[in-house]
Amino acid sequence: MTVTVPYVLPIEKGPNFRDLGGYQTTDGRTIKYHKLIRSGRMNKLSDQDLAFLTDYGVRTIIDLRSPKEKQQWPDRVPAGARYELNSIFPTDETQVSKSIVELRKLYDKDPVAGFMNMVNTYRDMVSRGSAQRAFHHFFEILCAHDQDNDAVLYHCTSGKDRTGMATVYLLTVLGIPAATIRADYLLSNPLLHKNRRDRLAALRAADSNSALIATTRSLASVRNEYLDAALVKIEDDYGSLPDYIENQLGIDNQMQAQLRQIYL
Repeated sequence: MTVTVPYVLPIEKGPNFRDLGGYQTTDGRTIKYHKLIRSGRMNKLSDQDLAFLTDYGVRTIIDLRSPKEKQQWPDRVPAGARYELNSIFPTDETQVSKSIVELRKLYDKDPVAGFMNMVNTYRDMVSRGSAQRAFHHFFEILCAHDQDNDAVLYHCTSGKDRTGMATVYLLTVLGIPAATIRADYLLSNPLLHKNRRDRLAALRAADSNSALIATTRSLASVRNEYLDAALVKIEDDYGSLPDYIENQLGIDNQMQAQLRQIYL
C-alpha cells in the first residue's frame, strides 16, 4: 500500500502543522481532509497564520501540554475556535521546553541520557493513569465534534511525542495500516529539522559539551525506538494495541464506530 504524505499546512510561525486527511484504511476508506490536524506549539502564530487556520475550518483546539507550558506559552487561538487544555502529563516529561541552562544541569554528563528519558517517557505515556484518562478525554472530544466542515487541531510543544502517541491511537482506531502510522510518526523529524538545527547551534554557541549536544538531539527527535518502547510496553502489560485502546483508554466499539463515521 502506498503511504500518502499528508498535507503540511503553510504555517509560518509554528512547527509541524499537518492535515491527516488522505490516509487510507486497510479496507479502502480515506480520512477526510479539513477534519484532523496535528501540530506543535501555537504561541507564536502570526495574524496571517491565524487567518489561515480560521479559513481552513479549525473550530476546536486540544492542547495536550502541561499547565505550566500553557501558562508560559499560551496558544494564539483562531477566531471562533474553542480551546481546551487536556494535559497528558502534569509537567513536560519530554523536556523539549527546557532552556539551555536547565538542560545543562540535567544532561551534560551522559550522551544517552536524553535517549533514555524519551524511552521512559513513552513508557509512562502508556502506563500512567492520568495519561490514559487524558487520552480517553481526547477521544471524547473527537466523538463530540461531528460538524461536516469543522476541523479539530490537537497539539503539544513540538507536536511529536504526546501528539505523536495521540495520533498512533487515533489512526489505529480509524483502521490505518501500521506502516502508515509509523511513517506519519517519523515525519516529525524532517518537519522539525530547522527547529532542531537552531537548537543545536545555540548549544554549540554556548560552548556546550558533546554529551549535552547528543542528548538534546535525542530529546528534539522522534525515533523508532521511542515508539517501540510504548508498543512493547502495551504488548507486555496489556495485550495488543487494539486491546489497550479499548480496555485501558476506554474507547469501546460504539465510540470507535462513531469516530470512523465522523472522520472517514
